[in-house]
Parts: sequence; C-alpha cells; structure tokens
Amino acid sequence: MSERLQPGDTAPDFTLPDADGKQVSLADHRGRKVIVYFYPAALTPGCTKQACDFTDNLDLLAGQGYDVIGVSPDKPEKLAKFRDKEDLRVTLVGDPDKETLAAYGAFGEKKLYGKTVTGVIRSTVVVDESGKVEHTFYNVKATGHVAKLIKDLGLEPSGA
Repeated sequence: MSERLQPGDTAPDFTLPDADGKQVSLADHRGRKVIVYFYPAALTPGCTKQACDFTDNLDLLAGQGYDVIGVSPDKPEKLAKFRDKEDLRVTLVGDPDKETLAAYGAFGEKKLYGKTVTGVIRSTVVVDESGKVEHTFYNVKATGHVAKLIKDLGLEPSGA
C-alpha cells in the first residue's frame, strides 16, 4: 500500500507521456498551481464524466492559475482516443508502470463492489507553485468531484 501524501509534502516529480507521446513533467509547471488527478481508466463512464467536468471548468481553473493533469495507467494511444472522442482539453498522461500513481498514494488496495482489489484509487492532489502539496483528496467520487473541488479551493465563479 502506498503512502498517502499530506499537505506540506514535496510533490513527487514525474515525467510521463501525454496522449501524443510528448513528455510532460510536473517541473514544467513550476510557478503555477497544478491539479493532478488520478483515475482508473480512459473511456470508462466515471472517468469520462470526471474528465469532462475538468474540461468544462478548465477556463475557470486556468483563470485562477491552475493547470490540470490527469494521470491513468493507460498508454498514450488510448489517451488520444479518449481525448478525441470526448473533446477533452485537460492534459492526460499515462503511467503504465504505475510508479507515479504509487508515489502519490493513488494505487493500492481499495474496495470495489464489496471486494478488496488492488488498483487505482481515484484521487486528486493540488500542488502549489513551488511544488509542495497544498491539498489531497483520496477516494473521491467521479461525479460531482470537480464542483466540490472548486468549492473547497474557494474558486466559485464570480456572480455565483
């Protein structure tokens, strides 16, 4: 079971291929806040809902200084299919070795339909401009998570 990160921890750096096979590093985002979210699999209903919610709120998040990176164990080819099918605008990266997922505490034992299984734990980690963990959310629900995250971060759109 991988250790969960806590606010104040240094976020584990990573370099992973995106949907086009281009390398994306957390270090490339220094100076901006980064929402790194971990999901089990591209092209599945819950993960699609979550990715679409992040895409729908990307302008609000980007306007508040946040970049969004979605991490799953999928290969770039599957991520490209996911992005194109759903018109996703968030950066999707693949971690087939699950090393980054484990480093963030987003891979391990979880309950699925009453059984204990090993897999991706749907999680979100907010990293500040200097690479420190600001917030952690583990075992989140796919539906409604982005709205809750925006509320928890105090990023309600003006006039809301």
